[in-house]
Amino acid sequence: MGAAPGQPAERVIYWTSVESPIGPLLLAGDRETLRVLWFGHGRKAQGPRPEWVESAAEFRGVAQQLREYFAGARQRFEVTLAPQGTTFQQTVWRALQDIPYGETTSYGELARRIGDVKATRAVGLANGANPIAIVIPCHRVIGAGGALTGFGGGLPTKRALLDLEQGQRTLL
Repeated sequence: MGAAPGQPAERVIYWTSVESPIGPLLLAGDRETLRVLWFGHGRKAQGPRPEWVESAAEFRGVAQQLREYFAGARQRFEVTLAPQGTTFQQTVWRALQDIPYGETTSYGELARRIGDVKATRAVGLANGANPIAIVIPCHRVIGAGGALTGFGGGLPTKRALLDLEQGQRTLL
């Protein structure tokens, strides 16, 4: 199906699965941006969409950065992101990227940071809808009392990522 005259053609979305110490990770995006990093396990495990094209070559750089992250050698990812979501979700996802490596914050604090102290529950929902796990560090958000709360990759994975970032272990 071609684009209408004067309209840009749809970008092809590529995907690959990358093995990691926390299980398989599904990466998807076009040649310029990362749109998805999903867990291949846990309560929110998802597979590729039928219209996506499999290609590991598109993700060599991201896969290398993930290996460095799991080895404890990378604290920030250098990849152009294009998560798809509402304006509010995009605001929350940008705020997640401001949480420093090795630190955590609460849903209420994150709501305060985006300027809406009453939006704690909405922040939690947006956090849970994050399509680019790890790179957009939703795992750094915890309950107000310090308890680990829901995580698409499962709470043991969230704990492992937090331990890695707090220097308590590497995952490779």
